[in-house]
Amino acid sequence: MTKDNVGSTDVVATQLERDLAASEALARWAEGLRVGLANGDPDQLAALFADDGYWMDYLAFTWRYRTFAGRGEIAEAFGRTLDHARPKEVEVSTLRARPRFTRRSGVDVLEGYLEYETAVGHGTAYVRLRLDDPSGEPRIWIMLTTLQSLRGFEHRTGANRPKGREHEVGRENWLDRRLRELQFADREPEVIIVGAGQGGLVLGARLRQMGVDVLIIEKNDRVGDNWRNRYHSLTLHNEVATNTLPYMPYPETWPAFLPKDKLAHWLESYAEAMELNVWTGAEVLHGERDEAGGRWSVRIRRQDGTEVVKTAPHVVLATGGHSGVPNVPHIPGADDFEGSLLHSSRFRGGRDYEGKRVVVFGTGSSAHDIAQDIHENGATAVTMIQRSPTAVISLDPCGTMVYAAYSDDRDPADVDFVQAATPYPILKQTYQWLTRKTCELDRDLISGLEAAGFRTDFEPDGTGFHMKYLRKGGGYYINVGCSDLIIDGQVQVRQAADVDRLVSGGVLMQDGSQIDADAVVLATGYKNQQEGIRLLFGDEVAERVGPVWGFDENHVMRNVWVRTRQDGFWVMGGALMEARLYSTYMALQIKADLEGVLPESALA
Repeated sequence: MTKDNVGSTDVVATQLERDLAASEALARWAEGLRVGLANGDPDQLAALFADDGYWMDYLAFTWRYRTFAGRGEIAEAFGRTLDHARPKEVEVSTLRARPRFTRRSGVDVLEGYLEYETAVGHGTAYVRLRLDDPSGEPRIWIMLTTLQSLRGFEHRTGANRPKGREHEVGRENWLDRRLRELQFADREPEVIIVGAGQGGLVLGARLRQMGVDVLIIEKNDRVGDNWRNRYHSLTLHNEVATNTLPYMPYPETWPAFLPKDKLAHWLESYAEAMELNVWTGAEVLHGERDEAGGRWSVRIRRQDGTEVVKTAPHVVLATGGHSGVPNVPHIPGADDFEGSLLHSSRFRGGRDYEGKRVVVFGTGSSAHDIAQDIHENGATAVTMIQRSPTAVISLDPCGTMVYAAYSDDRDPADVDFVQAATPYPILKQTYQWLTRKTCELDRDLISGLEAAGFRTDFEPDGTGFHMKYLRKGGGYYINVGCSDLIIDGQVQVRQAADVDRLVSGGVLMQDGSQIDADAVVLATGYKNQQEGIRLLFGDEVAERVGPVWGFDENHVMRNVWVRTRQDGFWVMGGALMEARLYSTYMALQIKADLEGVLPESALA
């Protein structure tokens, strides 16, 4: 055996020893948790936490998304929920990643997963134990408890998968059943999902595995068109390991950054493989709820032009992170402009702008991508009009840092727990640290943009681009080339505050100069999803639900993935990663309501 091989073997042996020690340490610690739960003593359970500890719960104890900080608050929360939740049979998980010693936010920790039973189903917890507690014993820094399945309605996967022997000779075969299911001619659905993007599809798949009858309405002609119809050069801005869908991982041969059409085809295949009942080319015209009967009536225009009304106790709006209602600002002189003027929602690709002079209003992600696409397809001049400062970071190395925990050698579902188990104060500190680091790495990029007249901003509290996404849904750009064009002067940047008006031949500036333009693209975003609700379900429902997205008073996304104030109405939004994570909990809440086990309000 060579010296190199000996060294490699020693490293492996050392790692195995550390893994074994971590497993033993978590098992010893879990015994104290079991004793506390058996005694039903909230103070005994709270004593397992460090002074600065957090308990986060996703449905398992509270039926909401809740965070409790400090032993006093944690003890009080346990006191209000233990009798209802009745947790028991706590064991170190053999289904998820093994316990390990690691370092998080500069602190040495032991982390791992626990499985347990509650009064209504099965749960999984992620725990992160501080190893530097003055007591000398590991103490909980963060614990996330989650409900993963309802008893009697477990996901029909693995050992619970259907047998496939349900169809006898002379009766319906699989295809007969699928065609009948798809028509909904003989029944009403339990859930109507509006939108067959990633959110609607993933939620539909989760619900189907729990035995819920779901109808998904998609306005486009094909599943995946919400990606397929976007501009020609689009690719995802984070890597494939971050964006996997439940039940169907991407092939290992796929590129790290998915092209839009590849993802579109996959979503179409996903809908077919997961046996989802999707009506394509169909449009929801209006929906209203009979509060006395507890059902929605949804009027739908089908692809052949016929109109039908389907009823269901639950409706989910899954039309994306925004309303689909374009935000079109008032620009003086718009009626005088003689060129093409359109919102980015109607932009189909840069090929239409070859040899033209184009002005793009906006500096968010879509504006950058559109400007770059237009430039690369031969526009003679491209100018971006910046309305507000924008956070810009490099794709590599900085853009991928937020998602660095996701990798090809880790199960995304396990990493989802780690990402979810981040209380807001720690999330804020983490993003502040990350932003300082990325701004230092990107100092040449940032200074180059500023020199070109582009204004950058990384939030007043220094939390950077991803917190902009969580708080506002936009206002950032991960550089995949457009920033370089701006720095090199190939794409010009002017400030909206310096714009006077549109004129027949372009944009007149306040200093009297003119930006000549044959076309203007308004990459000015979309109105809040509340306006999408208003459009389809009326003012009363929209006002009852309220604004969508951004943190609420509990630092949870406002009216997304949770029960809203409108009974039976839900909003599914977010990126692929968020759809994968929160679809579980949203599906569980809907199924629990259908089965009569969902409490009327949060328990803590």
